[in-house]
Amino acid sequence: MAFLSLLFLLLLFAVVRSQPSPPKGILIDCGATVPSVIDNREWLPDGSYVSAGVSKTLSIPGLFPTLTTLRSFPLLAAARRKFCYVVPVFRGAKYLVRTTYYYGGVNREKLPPVFDQIVDGTVWSVVNTTDDYVNGLSSYYEGVFVSIGKTMSVCVAQNTYTNSDPFISALEFVILGDSLYNTTDFKKYGLSLVARHSFGYNGTIIKFPDDEFDRYWEPFGENNPTIRSIRNVSVSGFWNLPPEKIFDTVLMSEHPTELQWPPGSLLNDTYYIALYFADNSNASSGSSRVLNITLNGIEYYNNLKVTPFGVVVFASQWPLSGLTKIILTPAAGSGVGPLVNGGEIFGLLELGGRTITRDVTALKRVKNNLQNPPIDWSGDPCLPRAYSWTGVSCSEGPQIRVVALNLSSMGLSGSLSPYIANLTALTDIWLGNNNLTGPIPDVSSLRRLQTLHLEDNHFMGQVPSSLGNIPRLRELFLQNNNLTGQIPDSLKAKPGLNLQTSPGNNFSQSPPPAK
Repeated sequence: MAFLSLLFLLLLFAVVRSQPSPPKGILIDCGATVPSVIDNREWLPDGSYVSAGVSKTLSIPGLFPTLTTLRSFPLLAAARRKFCYVVPVFRGAKYLVRTTYYYGGVNREKLPPVFDQIVDGTVWSVVNTTDDYVNGLSSYYEGVFVSIGKTMSVCVAQNTYTNSDPFISALEFVILGDSLYNTTDFKKYGLSLVARHSFGYNGTIIKFPDDEFDRYWEPFGENNPTIRSIRNVSVSGFWNLPPEKIFDTVLMSEHPTELQWPPGSLLNDTYYIALYFADNSNASSGSSRVLNITLNGIEYYNNLKVTPFGVVVFASQWPLSGLTKIILTPAAGSGVGPLVNGGEIFGLLELGGRTITRDVTALKRVKNNLQNPPIDWSGDPCLPRAYSWTGVSCSEGPQIRVVALNLSSMGLSGSLSPYIANLTALTDIWLGNNNLTGPIPDVSSLRRLQTLHLEDNHFMGQVPSSLGNIPRLRELFLQNNNLTGQIPDSLKAKPGLNLQTSPGNNFSQSPPPAK
């Protein structure tokens, strides 16, 4: 059922127009190698946040500085692979996340690739910048998410429809105030921006410093004869804290007003909608502005009284599909016609969850011990499920665990981290036919482990006797390494164990039993 709320807000204090402090957060100039300052805000190079991809520079005159570089990621043979930025955040904080894309012909294809973008374990949206690029424009996507841990990952991901290297130009994390969009259950949902407009406005995009959180408010309504300009409306205290500038213009009529907004067709889904109203034109006339609102013929709100103090009507969960028609009608007895100043609409994005922190931390330690880990080992290891890390298999159910590693014949070098023993849900480990060296770590804590393949590597030292204490171990392949010492009796005597130790090792014979 749709949930609809009305919020009247009185002017609590006079608004003083002053230059606000820049919003807090991290601005990442993808592909850049040095920091820069643009409009008094610092942009950081992306090397500290991403481990894959190639930095590229566009030599196109007149580009905004952050569009002159990008990071491009290789199109791999597998159908679905992701490449992630991992960004430090404050646990429990609410973030506006914005991704920006400008292709610039970097792949030597006429049109840009189409690919996916992912936040943590959730597919955020398809990235299709074709129409904007053909018109000489960059594309941006905004979402609102609450951080669960100390990092958040944003990934670009190839899909079956991706025909050339995916890329990204800029990535922004801006901390939002607690009151913004606070009727959303951010433990279950994120918000994915569909449209945000200032009605009756035909200037450039409204953003920081007009919007203290640097949200983008696009113009809507140019060439519409119902536009009138109003001035000196002071509004503060809205939960969503819209910029005062959106109340400088208005879409107004003396008669019922029909508005197709948002401009495009919507998927059949559930949406968060906020419409903003403020009026000072009746301050001296004595007339009250009261209106009724319908969406696609369904009552949205009746008898809404618009005052100079401002009012927002929002729906936290409203089902929509296709084109959306908003009709504003003067209510019975209203002395003047309807108006509207601005609107926001987000798709509700059901969150996909996260792999448990213990397993994520352990896999990161395993990765750090490898000199050449798989290129897509970043972000969430298990989620979204279609984009799990190469060689990683995960459990079903609400608690997502890593249950198998299959990295055989991948040319891996380095050593096997002892932190692999923290992946306590593992049932199978296949690391055969690589170039791994160093000792075999103690993995006796892996009580569910059934298969351990370490053959055809360069492991050295002795075989841990604790391997014989793993109750479910049924297959242990150690041949063709540089192992020494004796094969532990706990392994030789273990019933049902398929133990392969030769050729290629330097095991000594066990001494004969004492007579």
